[in-house]
Amino acid sequence: MAEYGLLVDYEWCTGCHSCEMACAVEHAFPVGQCGVVVCEIGPWSYGPANDRWQVGYQPAFSDQCDLCAARTAVGKLPACVHHCQAKCLEYGELTDLAHKIGSKSKQALVALA
Repeated sequence: MAEYGLLVDYEWCTGCHSCEMACAVEHAFPVGQCGVVVCEIGPWSYGPANDRWQVGYQPAFSDQCDLCAARTAVGKLPACVHHCQAKCLEYGELTDLAHKIGSKSKQALVALA
């Protein structure tokens, strides 16, 4: 049986929180709970002259994420993937996603059991 997960390209995540909103609405989670939370990294300056900046976002998936089992059972994408404005979330079989993980930097493979 195939196992499914998400490939996150966090180089392109803009921190829009669309994935959080889609998840909360899809599952009717109470305020403060969600299957995905966008974490902010930075901002801070660095480099020899403090002329470079670090700022980024990375979706983190909680134990409440079931990869939208009801949606995927009927051939739809998980709500977070469907509504991601930056298209930085990809749903699929873990083996297929694992082949893509080395294709570029700033990616994470999420396996949810």
